This record gives sequence, structure tokens and C-alpha cells, in this order.
Amino acid sequence: MSGEIHSLESILEKYVPEGELAEVNRILYGRKCGKLELEKEVKSRAEAENYQVAGYTITALPEETRLPRKVKIGLIQNKIVHPTDASIQLQVSGLYERIGSIIENAGVAGVNIMCLQEAWTMPFAFCTREKHPWCEFAESAEHGPSTQFLQELAAKYRMVIISPILERDEHHGDTLWNTAVIIDHTGKVLGKTRKNHIPRVGDFNESTYYLEGNTGHRVFETIYGRLAVNICYGRHHPQNWMMYGLNGAEIVFNPSATVGGLSEPMWPIEARNAAIANSYFTCAINRVGTESFPREFTSADGKPSHKDFGHFYGSSYIAAPDGSR
Repeated sequence: MSGEIHSLESILEKYVPEGELAEVNRILYGRKCGKLELEKEVKSRAEAENYQVAGYTITALPEETRLPRKVKIGLIQNKIVHPTDASIQLQVSGLYERIGSIIENAGVAGVNIMCLQEAWTMPFAFCTREKHPWCEFAESAEHGPSTQFLQELAAKYRMVIISPILERDEHHGDTLWNTAVIIDHTGKVLGKTRKNHIPRVGDFNESTYYLEGNTGHRVFETIYGRLAVNICYGRHHPQNWMMYGLNGAEIVFNPSATVGGLSEPMWPIEARNAAIANSYFTCAINRVGTESFPREFTSADGKPSHKDFGHFYGSSYIAAPDGSR
């Protein structure tokens, strides 16, 4: 299981001879990415706050008639800070403190576009099918506390931030949506896009809380490029990826929350395949850790009741149109 190993790469490095490892990696991951050297200050802060940072470069051949465009993309894969039976305020404030510090560090590293994981402000509690207390994490996309919190950071570092949240649509009967808010480099909310494919498999009981989104396949124009957000389960649908490309996206983000037993064999190839098929860059983000809930739940699948629904295995990556990642 994914929770029992550090990574596929660590196993390959352990058992595949060095002379053959480069060829194995080429077949698995395409053209080798370069290392992006990070500032000593950035690495020291990450070590002090107990998270890992890594940087890579995906290059292109220079052209005579167009200037090069360099864009630094940051992805955050995170685990919850406090247990799920802690107060809502404590859980949220803990995540704000941790994510805020990580974004500050990314700003020092010069990140231009930052994307957080799906429903980053809360545990992924949709497995429980309970209304309380989980719906209390919902907020306005345009004016909610997480948006206001990130607007300040976006403006401070001239950083575009993609913030996936549980949205409460106050103008339409407090309807809930799984939504990504796009904040531009000035701190202005450019808009939002909603998850348009909802899983109904295993413990992913998300349709108890929200249904398929109604925003279509929006693309957002920023100073760093044209962005789109294909939230989580939408990655299983090739036509979904295609529509963002037809609408002009240059980078498509896939903020997710998925566990090893369900999706791990598909995870390394779906966003990469989309990059190849649609000739744009893709960014796949998953959370990490195992989240346990106060009360046991079942999902009408014959399995015994339980308090968690698996290990979030991380494994975030960026893929290029040539298949390298």
C-alpha cells in the first residue's frame, strides 16, 4: 500500500542498478527535468517547519521570433494540522498558519502561480455523509475568510493563487459547491470554477453535499498565462481535459484528494496523458496523510464500518506537452 512505502522512486533507486535507472526513469517519466536550485533561506525555513521543498525545470528550445516566457509554478500537498474532532476554528486557523507560511516561503522563491489541494481549508470529510459539523467549513467564494486571507498574500508576492474550497452560495439558498477560486497577482478575485464530475464510488460520498458544477470549462487570463482548473474526479474524463484546451488553456491544474486503494495506478498517467493529448501543461496535486473521523461510517458497499477511508498518497507532479514530468 502507498502508506507503507516512501515512493516508487525510492524503490527503483534501491533495487535498479544506477546504469539502468536513468533509462527506466526516461521510459516512466520522459525527458529528464533539470533541478531548480532553491534559495538557502527557502530550504532552511522548510526544514524548520517540517515540510519538504523541491524544484525542477522543464525547458524548451529558444526561438528567434518570440521571447522566452519563464513561469514558476508552485503546488502544495498538505496534511491536516489538527485532528478532526478539534473545533472548527482551531482546524481552520491551524491550516491558515501552515499554508500561509508555505506561501510566504514560495513567494521568497519567486513562485508566480500557486495551486492548493482540493478543499484545502478542511479535512476531506465527505466520506462521512454527516451534515454537522463539516458544512460549517463552507464559505463564500468571493468574500469568504480563506479568499480574503489569500488575497493579501497574492498581492504581496504578485502571485496568482488557486484556492479550492467548499463553497456556500449565499445567493442561491446556501447551495454547496466544490469550487476553485482564482485570485490574480493584484489580489483581485478573477472568478471561480466548480467541480464538474462528482465521484459516486467507495467512500467518496460527495454527492451528499454537492452535485456537478454549472460553470462549464472556464479559462482565466492572467499575466503569467491562461489557466484552468479541472478539479479532482474530472481527471478521469478525457473530454473534460479537452474542453479546457479548446477554450485556450495553457496550464490546467488538477487539485485532488484521492487515496491509494482507489486511484494510485491511474494517478501518474492521467494528467500526463492530458498534457500530451492537449498540448498544454498539467499540474496534479493531491493531499497527504490519513484522516480519521470521530464516528464510524459505511458506504453501502458491504464493508465493515470504519473511521477513515484510506491514505492520501501525495505524489503531486507537473507534466509538459512532450510527456516529461
